[in-house]
Amino acid sequence: MAEETVKSGTEESPMAREASRPQNLDVVLDIPVRLSMEVGNTSISIRKLLKLNKGSIVELSRSAGEPLDVMVNGTLVARGEVVLVNDKFGVRLLDVMSPEQRLQSLN
Repeated sequence: MAEETVKSGTEESPMAREASRPQNLDVVLDIPVRLSMEVGNTSISIRKLLKLNKGSIVELSRSAGEPLDVMVNGTLVARGEVVLVNDKFGVRLLDVMSPEQRLQSLN
């Protein structure tokens, strides 16, 4: 799996993060998680789903320009916008949920 690059002007150095991290947290740091970006969603009947073909348009729940949701294992962790990086899609994070907000979203 490719190593991910995260850039932020206010990010502390990797050595500072390592020094402040509790030792028991190291056990879980290499566990893989599913990261997904949700542009929008919709409900559709099976009848309409079966009629979809190349060129069909499916209207989503979000307006153009609205931030997309960044999900980790199905839990909202941030919102961002799509960017192009070296001819590949990427996501610029606009808002990262606090741990308290993430806990509230689980309820």
